[in-house]
Amino acid sequence: MDAIVRGFLKFLEVEKGYSDNTIAAYRNDLSQFSTFMRAKVSDDWSDVTRASINDYISDLKDNSRRTYSSSTIARKVAAIKSFFHYLIAEGIVQNDPTATLNSPKVKKRLPKTISVKDINRLLQITTVDDAPKSRRDHAMLALLYASGIRVTELVSLNVDDVNFSEGSVRVKGKKSGIKERYIPVTGDALEALRVYVEQGRRQLLHTQKEPALFLNHRGKRLTRQGAWLIIKRYVEEIGIEGKVTPHTLRHSFAAHKLSLGKSLQDIQKLLGHANISTTQVYTHLLEETDE
Repeated sequence: MDAIVRGFLKFLEVEKGYSDNTIAAYRNDLSQFSTFMRAKVSDDWSDVTRASINDYISDLKDNSRRTYSSSTIARKVAAIKSFFHYLIAEGIVQNDPTATLNSPKVKKRLPKTISVKDINRLLQITTVDDAPKSRRDHAMLALLYASGIRVTELVSLNVDDVNFSEGSVRVKGKKSGIKERYIPVTGDALEALRVYVEQGRRQLLHTQKEPALFLNHRGKRLTRQGAWLIIKRYVEEIGIEGKVTPHTLRHSFAAHKLSLGKSLQDIQKLLGHANISTTQVYTHLLEETDE
């Protein structure tokens, strides 16, 4: 069983080009699944049936050691389905027990946002001094909220991705093959970027060869974790309740734009969503607010 799972993971890496994190999730999910099947059925994938998979799903739902969310269970079932599609394609099994398997219903979780007032408080606290890091943090927060880009996209930006004359930022997609997009950035956010690039970044820079827009104290590209910790520190400092991440600013951008009358199609384009259905979750957020 384990050798076949390893072959599937290699297929995901080489043929599908999946990220290390995605492959790690598949490895974890299929390791758990194969352990269950080995104990309850056999060590031959051909012996796995729809009934035995349903037993596994029931075990996940009734697990006394750990409570799995509906989205986690749905992810594990999706991994099993992908795995059996691979087994069929490779001729390892003749029948697909997942062919008529229903995916568990996932409870819809609305994205967390913060108010415009809290956004302004976050932006204001980064202007208390003219230190290079403060200029960087102000530009970073202003850009996140003004553009709605992902934190991975934020830290991947280079200086030449910012077009000050046109008021736009060039953003690469989160996956290979997704076209880059240009996000309009104007007003205070563009000015914050200009001040940072002309002043703060120059003081953080250690070598002229570094292309990254946002730098850490060593003059290197800021990491996702670094950006998250910066936001976390300011959130705690001004006393915003609950967890606020870079993605919270992305959600807040979308929700606030929608409330101001921006169309779903425009927001979809700005966020880089492949499907409009992903963007439609923000309409549910507004409906809940109006109730």
